[in-house]
Amino acid sequence: MNVMRQGLQLRISQHLALTPQLQQSIRLLQLSTLELNAEIDQALQENPLLELDEPGEPVVFGLDSAGDSLATPQTATPSESDERQESKNSDDEGWGVDFSGSHGQRDPNDDDLDSGETQAGSTSLREHLGTQLAMTQLPDRDRALVSFLIEALSEDGYLTQPLDELVDLLVAEDDEAREVLLEELGIALAHLQNFDPPGIGARNAKECLSLQLQCLPASASRSLALDIVANHLDHLAAHDFARIKKSLGCDDDGLRVAQSLIRSLNPRPGAQYAPIDTRYVVPDVTVKKSQGRWTVSLNREAMPRLRINRLYADILHRHRGGNASSAGLASQLQEAKWLIKNVQQRFDTILRVSQAIVDRQRAFFDHGEVAMRPLTLREIAETVKLHESTISRVTTQKYLASPRGIYELKYFFGSHVATDTGGAASSTAIRALIKQLVGAEDGKKPLSDARLAEILGEQGIVVARRTVAKYRELLGIPPVNLRKSL
Repeated sequence: MNVMRQGLQLRISQHLALTPQLQQSIRLLQLSTLELNAEIDQALQENPLLELDEPGEPVVFGLDSAGDSLATPQTATPSESDERQESKNSDDEGWGVDFSGSHGQRDPNDDDLDSGETQAGSTSLREHLGTQLAMTQLPDRDRALVSFLIEALSEDGYLTQPLDELVDLLVAEDDEAREVLLEELGIALAHLQNFDPPGIGARNAKECLSLQLQCLPASASRSLALDIVANHLDHLAAHDFARIKKSLGCDDDGLRVAQSLIRSLNPRPGAQYAPIDTRYVVPDVTVKKSQGRWTVSLNREAMPRLRINRLYADILHRHRGGNASSAGLASQLQEAKWLIKNVQQRFDTILRVSQAIVDRQRAFFDHGEVAMRPLTLREIAETVKLHESTISRVTTQKYLASPRGIYELKYFFGSHVATDTGGAASSTAIRALIKQLVGAEDGKKPLSDARLAEILGEQGIVVARRTVAKYRELLGIPPVNLRKSL
């Protein structure tokens, strides 16, 4: 017989309990500025004690798909940050912090300013082709089949489905009807392939390039280019010029002209009508050189202008210790004050960390990527007296605008490679050097990965061939055999 015994055990353990205010502070710190604005918008809707000092959305700066920077805002100075810190200490004086200030006005004469947004093209590929179809004199059935093929095109302008598969979408299992429709679709495709842009409706890269070449005036170089596209496109991609010359009986000059002609073609004719992929970022800080020193300042246009609603605050002040509604307002007042304080602390932390990064990467802002130095999260954490995890949060999705462009803060951190003098070189700097060396190489005798490693070694940077290969691939630079030119 089993006997169940009951007993009382006392277990002592330690754990860290995060207050709601601290939890909010951590959460706000890891948000991007766009996400922060969304969070504040929600708080403004839910808390009547919180309001914007000047209604209006912060200016958003855009980056197009190529990564070009479009704008740099007018910013505050570090001394203004100190003033905000002093105003934060007089908490109940204004029940909040004024984030707007008189320095937030934009200077219309500042060359760095721009309105900021890139508009995508308004005409789609299907609309462009549909306009041309409407101007043709085709019979209604042919017009309908061409329209059907237009709908089947990919964004690059290719017809990726075989015609016999498209037939299955239009008719049942009547073999005779299928044959007729297949022939009609072939005719419709021929009409479509005569539309602009040249190469539209192609079923593969060879056909796309051939269609474009056929639109050019007849010449010896066009004929040679057509032969290369039809029979030696893979050899051309592999830079196997010797095989092409032997097979087609052409010389270096003829092959060079034909290659240049092929390179001028567009392998993705429909892509020009695709919507532009625009990524929006809001620079949290800006960097400018003043009196020989690179100085970081907060982007005031990215900072929400928050304050306590004076009307509700006065009502609460007159009815302290009153009914339940007053207790609810008191709770919302405390939440509003926490949010204002934590938002300010977020930007102050970003400013401190950004200045510490810029102080260590001065050479980058003076000379570019080749001067980037190795930098770790721990080094910045020790400088600003914060934990590494906090530095990680601060540098993720936070952006710095500088004369060299807009960069995410974490861009300035990277691994290092030893030098023969006992120092270290940043991996970013090494990639920049590799890019420079490849850009200046002789196309007839491109530099191998081993040779690139030797040249870097001659400059005191000890790096293995496989490391050079890895960095070259990260830069999108083809291997040596694909960089060889005639």
